[in-house]
Amino acid sequence: MPKKKSAPAPAAPAGAGAPAEQFDMVFHVQLAHGSPTRQVRDFTNVKQLYESIAKAFGIATTDILYCTLNTHKIDMTRLLGGQIGLDDFLFAHVKGAEKATKVNKDGPALGLTISDNGAGYAFIKKIREDSIMARVKDCVVGDHIKAINGTDLTGCRHFEVARMLKEIPIGSEFSLVLTEPKKAMQEIAPRGAQGGSGTVAAGSGKKTLRMKKDGSAVVEDVDDAVTAMVTKVDDMLESFVGIRDSELSQTIYDLAKSSAEADIFAGALDEKLSDFEFPDDFVLDVYEMVNK
Repeated sequence: MPKKKSAPAPAAPAGAGAPAEQFDMVFHVQLAHGSPTRQVRDFTNVKQLYESIAKAFGIATTDILYCTLNTHKIDMTRLLGGQIGLDDFLFAHVKGAEKATKVNKDGPALGLTISDNGAGYAFIKKIREDSIMARVKDCVVGDHIKAINGTDLTGCRHFEVARMLKEIPIGSEFSLVLTEPKKAMQEIAPRGAQGGSGTVAAGSGKKTLRMKKDGSAVVEDVDDAVTAMVTKVDDMLESFVGIRDSELSQTIYDLAKSSAEADIFAGALDEKLSDFEFPDDFVLDVYEMVNK
């Protein structure tokens, strides 16, 4: 008996749009100090990503300090923020040795820029040359700031740590407990970048997974002009507040762009980001820059 022919697929309804483009939301990851490659998927925020990485490697989620894109090195220009290119390769930096040091605050500015991993750990993103912190041998870029004067900072955001350091009186000595990322064995050959470019601004048409503040995630095309503007907001954030946070800067940009007036923008910041207590000059400068 001849086989029954399968019925043709039903035609799309008249006027229906093209089906949404589908993406394989699977990312490759290694531990930065050396490991096999694993895959992670099904996450919409940084905390879920860390949980997926921890599960893949059989480690505690709290062991992960931060991730870099397409390099195992501690390169703060490749730091994972709120966006991941769909072809990016992730490297997770985990806790290494702890170290304690003392700092004499002999001037108003320590010369530190602080960031955080979005999951409870603040770390040093930048140390300015010829600054107070540049003279502290045990303090290096990439170190997690675990404690200040015996106060545990686990769970603190970057702006809270920056504020604590700023409020330390000039002329006083304070103690720091730092956790450095685990280092690779000397025998491990350097590994080149794999996957994407490590920067969401590289080339028009690149697609990224953007993890939003509300816990959702969406695939977007990169707009190089917007990316450049968000970077400028991040520069201003560093100058005014002493922190860098690309996800926060994206949120600030979005609020400024959607506000018809500077006063509306200021009100939106007070409503959605009140913890940061942004200076008035920062609010006005950002609004004018974004909407000029």
